[in-house]
Amino acid sequence: MNKIDFAVGIGGENGQGIASTGNILALIFARRGLHLNAYNAYQSIIRGGHTFLTIRAGDGPVRNMGDKIDVFIPLNQDTMDRHLHLLKSGACAIYDKDKVTPGKAADGVQLCAMPMKELTKGNKLAVNTAALGATLQLLGIESEPLETVIARQFKKKGDAVIAENVAIARAGYDYASQNFSAFSWKAPRGGKPLGIITGNQAIAMGGAAAGVKFYAAYPMSPSTGVLMWMAAHARELGIMVRQVEDEIGVMNMLIGAAHTGCRAMCATSGGGFALMTEAVGMAGMIETPIVCIDVQRAGPATGVPTKSEQGDLWQVLGAGQGDYPRIVVAPTNQLDLFHTIPELFNLCDKYQCPGLVLSDLLISEGTTSIDPDDLEFQVKVDRGELILSNGNGNGANPASGYNDKAYLRYKNTPSGISPRAVPGVAGYIFTAATDEHDEDGTLISDEFTNPQKRRMMVEKRARKMQGAINDISPPKLVGPENADVTLVGWGSTAGVIREAVEKLAGEEGIVA
Repeated sequence: MNKIDFAVGIGGENGQGIASTGNILALIFARRGLHLNAYNAYQSIIRGGHTFLTIRAGDGPVRNMGDKIDVFIPLNQDTMDRHLHLLKSGACAIYDKDKVTPGKAADGVQLCAMPMKELTKGNKLAVNTAALGATLQLLGIESEPLETVIARQFKKKGDAVIAENVAIARAGYDYASQNFSAFSWKAPRGGKPLGIITGNQAIAMGGAAAGVKFYAAYPMSPSTGVLMWMAAHARELGIMVRQVEDEIGVMNMLIGAAHTGCRAMCATSGGGFALMTEAVGMAGMIETPIVCIDVQRAGPATGVPTKSEQGDLWQVLGAGQGDYPRIVVAPTNQLDLFHTIPELFNLCDKYQCPGLVLSDLLISEGTTSIDPDDLEFQVKVDRGELILSNGNGNGANPASGYNDKAYLRYKNTPSGISPRAVPGVAGYIFTAATDEHDEDGTLISDEFTNPQKRRMMVEKRARKMQGAINDISPPKLVGPENADVTLVGWGSTAGVIREAVEKLAGEEGIVA
């Protein structure tokens, strides 16, 4: 457990700069060497509605956003009314005395009313900045880091805007120093400065590290951040990025790109993946490796687009009719997402099957601190039995002895893995179709009946899974084998479970 951890909650309407305010705080904490976990809860509307961002920081690993608030910044009355109850004794609320009226707070909560109109000189957009200045003062953090981040944040808006916001931040800092009581503790310092990353950024960066050269998507919350990162970096990384008309087109484009030997990836959510499933079955039938990320949100149908849920596990396990191999992974946090994508591409290339990643809104849109040294971009790339004109991607030459009559794209091998030539390699001609086929790709669906060939191909594809199982690490047990209680979870619940185990041991004396 951390020696000191604390949480800041910022709330208001969509469009009031909640996300950018939270990003400034996250950068300050991370550069101080603090670990952090941030989550922004918002409604499914562009402006208006209610947004509440929580940043929890500490001098040790912070695996979830927690359930308490130490510094509360309500930018409107609605936020004050909704969340004041989260504050316990010793916490504080920082608000505009002319716009917000506090309700009944718990004993020991410090109500920090600030004359925001005076401090911001009437600039309504800078109320957040003054509140940030006051926040740092109460936490015992000097004002210079805020000024540095402000200069970076407003760099494109010019020196005048930077100077105005720096002055407002100082005014908020000084007002808090003169009128409020700082916490009895100070925000700690960590070790080396850290960076920050969201899960969607980690997915995109992991894809880039894996050698993805084709990315297609139809924008669907909460996966859109992957498309945005890919589009922003496409030119410098040599990645073709396409925003497609619908998810059916996305998956078919992905399969087309992967069929040519290109590493191809997409991201969507449950509703979009539902449209992709027939084509995912095609990837299974023609044994073409693709990677698709399902950033889960609440369903079914449109569901709740801006809330997290883990409801798609059975959906991806059963995607597409019939039975065929697929690899499903559920990373536990942002760094795990980054490392999982290259590993999954290697597995999918080796076993020539679809790979499906289950993320969710909580980790994909959530922000965490990260040590940049943990982001390894020179990853191992294994293209499996891929045959290109100049080799197979691993430095090997095309297998000899094949011609247009002898090459068996779907050769029945003991491992179930067949030599995979891409279109255009001289002498390697085959049929790739969604119908069941023989070893050379000849359709058996045109025959009156041939259960022997059908069984052979189903069993050939199925054999690949035994190899994949041997290559994939088993679930990780944290804690003693002879525990009083064992908690089981997957995906983003891991952070909550890890902290629950620590609290059970520390507060209840229960070994978990």
